[in-house]
Amino acid sequence: MIIPAIDIMDGKSVRLKCGDFSKRTTYMQDPVKMAQLFKRMGYKYIHVIDLDGAKEGSPKNIQTVSRIIAETGLKIQFGGGLRNIKDIEKMLDLGVDRVILGTVAINNPKILPQLIKKYGIERIVVAMDIQNGEIAIKGWQEKADKTPENFLKEISKIGIKIVLLTDITKDGLKDGVDADVYRKFVNEFPNIKFLAAGGIRTWQDVKRLEEVGVSATIMGSIFYEGSLLTKRIIPCLDVKDGRTVKGVNFLNLRDAGDPVELAKLYSKQGADELCFLDITASTDRRKTIVDLVQKVAKEIDIPFTVGGGINTIEDISAVLMAGADKVSISSGIVKNPDLINKATKAFGSQCIVASLDVKKVGTSWKITIKGGREITSLDAIEWAKEVEERGAGEILLNSMDRDGTKLGFDIELLRAVKNVVKIPVIASGGAGTIEDFVELLKADVADAALAASVFHFGEIRIPELKKVLLSNYLMIRP
Repeated sequence: MIIPAIDIMDGKSVRLKCGDFSKRTTYMQDPVKMAQLFKRMGYKYIHVIDLDGAKEGSPKNIQTVSRIIAETGLKIQFGGGLRNIKDIEKMLDLGVDRVILGTVAINNPKILPQLIKKYGIERIVVAMDIQNGEIAIKGWQEKADKTPENFLKEISKIGIKIVLLTDITKDGLKDGVDADVYRKFVNEFPNIKFLAAGGIRTWQDVKRLEEVGVSATIMGSIFYEGSLLTKRIIPCLDVKDGRTVKGVNFLNLRDAGDPVELAKLYSKQGADELCFLDITASTDRRKTIVDLVQKVAKEIDIPFTVGGGINTIEDISAVLMAGADKVSISSGIVKNPDLINKATKAFGSQCIVASLDVKKVGTSWKITIKGGREITSLDAIEWAKEVEERGAGEILLNSMDRDGTKLGFDIELLRAVKNVVKIPVIASGGAGTIEDFVELLKADVADAALAASVFHFGEIRIPELKKVLLSNYLMIRP
């Protein structure tokens, strides 16, 4: 079982690195929107930590937690600053499904039987945060005077059945898990269900923890930076004058239908996300069609990325306010690279997708702008590294040479970019058959596959595509 995490600090959704409050990254201004996104992904249970509460000794983001419960209906296990009976009961009575007790359980375990009697054993989770073999408490700022083994023996006698075990040395780093840390405790305390957190990087990490015997895995950073463990299938709506169109190499466009109706269809068919690109906005110096974005957003329940003609913070804000979850920016960031820095600071990196329209020139790849009509001097590989350094959350890599040709994805280009960046890469350009998707995902050079005409004209249906991908043991959402 996978449980997405939301860490709240100063009212925002953030992540820390190795528990260091000075090393935080803000991913979303409103944690409620992050919870809504997890709900749209199909998750029913989330892990919420009040970092301000953990640091100061009592919950500080109660209103935000209350909004998450009211506006999403998701079940929440909550922790952070719960160090007395009054605060613990306040959160349980508020409607959180479980409370996570760390410092208070270690310093005052006598309160646990009282809580178990009143609320039941399933609503109490004890947190044990491990750093180099010791227990960290008070927001990971102090060390406990008990060994992990003695503490687990103590709470086992009381009747505790669920323990959240966090490997602080791995938390927020995404460099893989140390399965031995969890194996040791799972083997010594078979009557306890262990939840694992810290360092999750790949599906193999999750599988490794499951094999060790962990009951659930808490995951944070890997979600916020887009990889989402599973590969994604993303239909793309290239829109001109309010209609979906498709051509070859961005030229010779033909009508493919009403974007609103296509969006509804793909959402129902099981697409993981949707991409909407106003393909002539940059060329014609127009703004993205915000009212059409609003119509599409009202009809779908999957994450939605919008691009085309976005050049300013105001453009990004308008698109997000219209209902988009993310924005894709191409020409705008080439002209003004600082836009990436400003946008990620204002809206969070998970909202910003750097779109790279790439064409091979001689032996190198170059960035193009204005819908592929103008070749720049920018080296595509170096530009990919720069957009990541500036804070972009994802890269949408469009092969101009393959666009609309149905000759298969440009594996060589994708591998070259994937080798130099850590953020997720979306492959675009060249999809012609289901085998093209299989080849792409087996090569592991992209985190998502985007296509247009094969979906628009009924050559490939998403349910059949996913069935084949699953039969090839590729990790996608069914």
